[in-house]
Amino acid sequence: MCSPVSSALVYALIAALGNVLGALAVTRRAARELALIEHFVAFGAGFMLAVALVEVLPEAFARSGTAAPALVLAGYLAVHLTQHTLTPHFHFGEETHAVNRLAGPSALVGLLLHTFFDGVAIASAFLVRPALGVMVFVAILLHKLPEGVTISSLYLAVGRTGGQAVGAAALLGLATLAGVVLTDQISFLVRHGLALSAGVTIYVAASNLVPEFQGKRGWKLPGAFFAGAAAFYLTKVLLDRVG
Repeated sequence: MCSPVSSALVYALIAALGNVLGALAVTRRAARELALIEHFVAFGAGFMLAVALVEVLPEAFARSGTAAPALVLAGYLAVHLTQHTLTPHFHFGEETHAVNRLAGPSALVGLLLHTFFDGVAIASAFLVRPALGVMVFVAILLHKLPEGVTISSLYLAVGRTGGQAVGAAALLGLATLAGVVLTDQISFLVRHGLALSAGVTIYVAASNLVPEFQGKRGWKLPGAFFAGAAAFYLTKVLLDRVG
């Protein structure tokens, strides 16, 4: 039987491939796939927010105790610092405007912290119980595609090649795998990784993904958001029955 971290590594590898697939959709100008990925942003935001608030936060408080609130806040603030304070231009989704030449590399640095904690989240969740690990994996996989779109389109917008754009997305995937491996090696992450990851996940869902669609007209994207939250509950029921 696989250890929790071994299982987490397999799931993290699948999630990491989502970064590359998102990048390939951009470099190959797959219009239909890009339109579908836009709906992944909304659906993923609903699923992620539900997982973070209903499942991850209670477990984080149980594992980290009185330190949990500060750690959740630290995770939230760390992502804001790297993605929106130190990074001059960042938003989820395809970049279609001319941007500063530093926008691509700086966004990559900002996303590396976030994707590292994707791996920490998957590993920490599997250390609690497999069902939680699967739910966290699904939440992360759903935003890996738009993540790949984001970094690859930024790289293309600053004049980098398609290969470099896909390579940047692959680095994000590697950071996720590193998060899994290091969680197993660092005792602080074993105990408190879930709390830090909760803050990161809440930020990505509520502050990164939701603003990308909340100003757009129509009912499809809001519907996808609520469907994502509903899908979380359906997934939870199914996993509870299997478990």
